[in-house]
Amino acid sequence: MRQAISLETSISQSSAWEQNILHTSSIQHVSTLSSRVTTPPLQRSCPNDPHSQASLINILARMDKILTINQYTGIDSRSAIGTVDHPLANMDRAPTIAELCSVFLKDGVALAVTAAQKALHEAQLSPLDITHVVSTTCTNSANPGFDHFVCKQLGMTQPVEKVLLHGIGCSGGLASLRTAANLALGSSFRGRKARVLVVALEISSLLVRSELDSANELQQTRIGITLFSDCASALVLTNNVGDESAEPVYDLLGWDHRIIPDTEEDLGFDVDPLGWKVVLSPRVPKLAGSVVAPTFKDLLSTLPNLPPDYKEAADFDWALHPGGATILSGVEKAMNISAEHMRASYDTYINHGNSSSATIISVMDRLRQKDMDELAPGGKVKDFIVGCAFGPGIAIEMCMLKRNMNHVRRTLVATGDVTPPETESEGSRSDGEGEDLEREVKKLKAQGEELGEKLNTVHPEIPEQGDSLSEALNGVELD
Repeated sequence: MRQAISLETSISQSSAWEQNILHTSSIQHVSTLSSRVTTPPLQRSCPNDPHSQASLINILARMDKILTINQYTGIDSRSAIGTVDHPLANMDRAPTIAELCSVFLKDGVALAVTAAQKALHEAQLSPLDITHVVSTTCTNSANPGFDHFVCKQLGMTQPVEKVLLHGIGCSGGLASLRTAANLALGSSFRGRKARVLVVALEISSLLVRSELDSANELQQTRIGITLFSDCASALVLTNNVGDESAEPVYDLLGWDHRIIPDTEEDLGFDVDPLGWKVVLSPRVPKLAGSVVAPTFKDLLSTLPNLPPDYKEAADFDWALHPGGATILSGVEKAMNISAEHMRASYDTYINHGNSSSATIISVMDRLRQKDMDELAPGGKVKDFIVGCAFGPGIAIEMCMLKRNMNHVRRTLVATGDVTPPETESEGSRSDGEGEDLEREVKKLKAQGEELGEKLNTVHPEIPEQGDSLSEALNGVELD
């Protein structure tokens, strides 16, 4: 059965899908139109007890390397609910899980609600039309989950079937879409309509202080703090049973999910007394690249009715989760496609970084915007799109979408404040944002080589103490 999707996005991003995929919007919240995610002052990340000169040199060297990595990830800016002087980043200790949860359920839920409202608006549905809600996050573990509070604030008083997915990290956006699609198909089998709201919410910036403390106290190069950002995405999925819904953005034609055997230790997001810690091995980019081709081949085999001119990877546009620069370039090489095929992935990575599960919906939303059409390979937009994301397991999620070229975007003008941060943003993007993506992509591809040379000049006399920085950099790509 065909499914329909619609997406909607703002700088704070949100998204919504339907089994046609009906509507999505993504909210990557920033205090101004856009903002760089910044870390707390380095001196506040050090414990108060005195250090020997040698110890201080080690600390400064480690922080220097983290700052160097931050400059060379290829990410121009990342969105966050707070700024460098946010109270959580400037206490005399890292915040507890309880304190992190409190901020997540206040500021994060507000983002998710706004994302859902935008998605519902474009889908021409009210919260009372929703029959199912599928949500995901890896940056909170409250019970009841954040989805309970999103539904409550949206005013959903009708019976709604809800499911909150956890433990799937960056693959959560597509895993939620797959789950929503199966729920919608089940409703179709029973002759019932399905209007499924999908919400992905990640507030990664809350973990910056804990990661910096680990870099200091454990003498580790914590690379996660250089990649991740905050985002809420929502989409609406419908099975086309019952009342007619709005014209979809995408039709969802099929999907695939699989696990790479014996890779549980390569990628994860483990619970820590002060939040969560990214687990990332240097094998991840190669593992991810190796599984895309067979998954794509198997997905195509389930879709015999595709037009005959859609056979090779380069015949499609690609919405790939931008886990990192080498993930993008690795898949590009493995599938013999160009950066233009993944233009929305590069654009999202450069301008917003990695927002874990919420990112892929942002990419799909970005792909349908007019300025992205101008960058299509050969100037021709593809009718069919391959969506792909990776997560802990290592899991791969892939789906096939068909554009609805007749869809007219409906924009919801937000009123009032959307989870304003504690202070003004440290910086904002220029008016020329995104106007030269091709130049940015070329710059991004050069970042890796430049970073390697740069790191050799940053306190080379300080040993890595068992966590090879070069290996860490090679692995900075996913969750």
